[in-house]
Amino acid sequence: MSLNRTPARDHRWLVLAVVAIAQLMVVLDGTIVNIALPSAQRELAFSNDSRQWIVTAYALAFGSLLLLGGRLSDIWGRKNSFIIGLIGFAAASVLGGVADSFGLLVTARALQGAFGALLAPAALGIMTTTFTDPKERGKAFGIYGAVAGGGSAVGLLLGGVLTEYASWRWCLFVNVVFAVVAVAGALVFLRKPAALAVKPRIDVPGVVSVTAGLVAIVYGFSNAATQGWTDFWTLAPLIAGAVLVAVFVAVQRRSPHPLLPLRVLLDRDRGGSYIVLALTSIGMFGVFLFLTYYLQLTLGYTALQTGLAFLPMTAVLILTSTLIGGRVLPRVGPRILVAIGGVLGAAGMALLTRIDVDSGYAGVVLPALIVMGLGIGLIFSSAMNTATFGVQPQDAGVASATVNTMQQIGGSIGTALLSTLSADAVSSYLADHGVGTAAQAEAVLAGYHLAFWVSVGIFGLVAVVGGTLLRRHSDRIRLGSDAGATVGDQPVVVHAG
Repeated sequence: MSLNRTPARDHRWLVLAVVAIAQLMVVLDGTIVNIALPSAQRELAFSNDSRQWIVTAYALAFGSLLLLGGRLSDIWGRKNSFIIGLIGFAAASVLGGVADSFGLLVTARALQGAFGALLAPAALGIMTTTFTDPKERGKAFGIYGAVAGGGSAVGLLLGGVLTEYASWRWCLFVNVVFAVVAVAGALVFLRKPAALAVKPRIDVPGVVSVTAGLVAIVYGFSNAATQGWTDFWTLAPLIAGAVLVAVFVAVQRRSPHPLLPLRVLLDRDRGGSYIVLALTSIGMFGVFLFLTYYLQLTLGYTALQTGLAFLPMTAVLILTSTLIGGRVLPRVGPRILVAIGGVLGAAGMALLTRIDVDSGYAGVVLPALIVMGLGIGLIFSSAMNTATFGVQPQDAGVASATVNTMQQIGGSIGTALLSTLSADAVSSYLADHGVGTAAQAEAVLAGYHLAFWVSVGIFGLVAVVGGTLLRRHSDRIRLGSDAGATVGDQPVVVHAG
């Protein structure tokens, strides 16, 4: 089967720029609001117990609706879904920015998550169907992986700048700027997609079971981060969520129009990449969560200084994704790059275990961030490319949604797991050494160190999964330009919708 190439006038690289802007908006929103939370709490006067809902509302809506959003993008078309998601996300951001009560702010965050769940799969689906030439695809997904991996650090920096020099409300209003630019670019550069031979349909039992299951799972992990693993509202949702996901799998096996066709998951390279992305998202919280705490609470950094501190990692991540992952992946396949990335990630986390109450940034933190940037850049550029390559056109949206779902679930697990383990380590240290000022400082460090060591193990698992499940040379990734290419059993027709 022949490959119908996209002519130069299709502006593939401008399409990439538009998608990258939208993806950056969604990714950085996970951390930019965290920086703004203390200011928002003071102004709107909500309690510490309520504060978590500003984060949880977004995570619940985003994580639980991603698969539905991916299937809707297959049905409505990725261009339409992309634009609707952008406009809805921007409108929800404005609602949050003008919120004069806790309830309105939580509602706005939930709406952001819902529209993000439509936008994110559409964006990745556009990437999947726009870049099919192996060399171009490697470069494009290297850039996309850099945005996905570095967006959280950008959110810390941007959140620090806006909170310090403007207002916490601008951490929400700024999304309008991203959305306006992306919508304008989408209207100009994205083409209407070719009609699919097989029109996907909504699998209602699948939607209900997986949405309810993911809501329960994300809520359970969110509750565990604050209330512990033995709390009823942790255990009950996690058990219910596991049962509902099992029901979902059973439904998918029998449904004539499954929401998530099992062939998407059972492909060795794709399934392995999903696991890698989930594990990486768990481990990354060891950097973004606890290193942020360390810089601000132990070393006394401001929000802006904290954001600047993460810039070297972001820069290295971008360079690694684009210059190494993008160029080398088509030649060697994903196995080697993901395995090396996992080893580097583990090494970077191990370096962070050296932090002390008076550690210097340049001698301790900076080397760890550089090594982490190298590792995460290799992992994201390789795994995201592999996870979406070779999927059938009618499944491109839901396959892309699964990438985002794995990252969201991984992030929820990472927050809960590392937070509770760290808290237990702090309590154990204080029980053994008393509660004096010096002991409290050392106890906090003990909690950080344990979280970092757990993240070392998680990145070690990334290396193992990458080195065993992924193929050494994926034929589909390495297709030569003269060999032709297919997506599933269909010829590839390149378009940007």
